[in-house]
Amino acid sequence: MSNQTAYDFKLTSCTGKPIDLDMFRGKPLMIVNTASKCKFTSQYEGLQDLWVNYRSWGFMVIGIPSGDFGNQEYKTDDEIQNECIYQYGVNFPVAQKSHVKGKNAIPLFNWLAQEGGTLARPRWNFYKYIINRQGRLSNWFTSITQPTSHRLINAIERVSFDI
Repeated sequence: MSNQTAYDFKLTSCTGKPIDLDMFRGKPLMIVNTASKCKFTSQYEGLQDLWVNYRSWGFMVIGIPSGDFGNQEYKTDDEIQNECIYQYGVNFPVAQKSHVKGKNAIPLFNWLAQEGGTLARPRWNFYKYIINRQGRLSNWFTSITQPTSHRLINAIERVSFDI
């Protein structure tokens, strides 16, 4: 386990603005690798609902679009933003399109893989990573885990209440 935390990483939003995860220090996070043209894309609705329902506890959802799995993401950040906002009503932060696996993976996903072990590496779109208030990986869930899953909601509540 490294001394780094999730709060040590910086991203760029799909609108070109910086997303410094340090601004969420002390807050629980869910980081999700997303794709706009995937059979799991409808999970955006559930992710938005989670963010709306738990943000009063400081909980934050951050989407990181990627075309690493089946090239199921639009080519431009503008197209991604339009899909997120107009099709799914997403208003939580969405980063620019990034690599989440392999040698070109962004540092945040390299850290998540290191913290969670080999099985935590995303093997498809919509892997969900729960970060506790100390910035550590608390749990992770595969694509098939719906945002409405009791297991996922329990994990969010555990890190939100530090139970």
